[in-house]
Amino acid sequence: MSTKKRDVEQEFQDLRAAVLAAALPDVPFDGWTETTLMNAAAAAGFERDEALRAFPGGRREAVECYLRMADERMLAKLADVDPATLKIRERITLAVRTRLEAAEGERDVILRTLSLLATPAYSKVATRSLYETVNTIWYWAGDTATDFNFYTKRGLLAGVYTSTLLFWLNDDSPDHAETWAFLDRRIADVMRIPQVTQRFKKIRQRLPNLGPLLGKLRRRRATG
Repeated sequence: MSTKKRDVEQEFQDLRAAVLAAALPDVPFDGWTETTLMNAAAAAGFERDEALRAFPGGRREAVECYLRMADERMLAKLADVDPATLKIRERITLAVRTRLEAAEGERDVILRTLSLLATPAYSKVATRSLYETVNTIWYWAGDTATDFNFYTKRGLLAGVYTSTLLFWLNDDSPDHAETWAFLDRRIADVMRIPQVTQRFKKIRQRLPNLGPLLGKLRRRRATG
């Protein structure tokens, strides 16, 4: 990418960040609307229609950008942490906790955002954004799976993250201590699943192969 293209891209990203930052105080009251974005552009010192240049896809694109920036903010706060020094469960716990702690001042924004994502029109945005968050966490944690485990891990973490997010939004305990205890329990439950699965595989391997016997029974019934 040429220097000129990089400068244009940086200017575009700066515009988006500025409009979003100016919009967040109004989102809890007015929601994610085109008017909110245009007012935010003006508040950030741009022409109102610059909101359309920042987010040509309208509020849908603005919401996706907001959630993506939250993932990037999480990674920035984890930049000084070497995940290799932590156990897997510690990495995931730290990443989820960091993601939520970084959004402490935006709980009302998140509530309004979740209300929008819960509507049928935004179901794809909700699914895609949740996947991006859990995928970002797993990659930071050092996950290199490419087989079925890739999807299993992300599916399990999606459940942990979503339930912890909802708990956190309703938690008024000091320093959200109850949320972090809840997160620890959920992570512990998930970490037990592979152990149970492995035990099941070992039991299944010790069972006799019933395939030939079942085949004979089916043939007898067919000829009987």
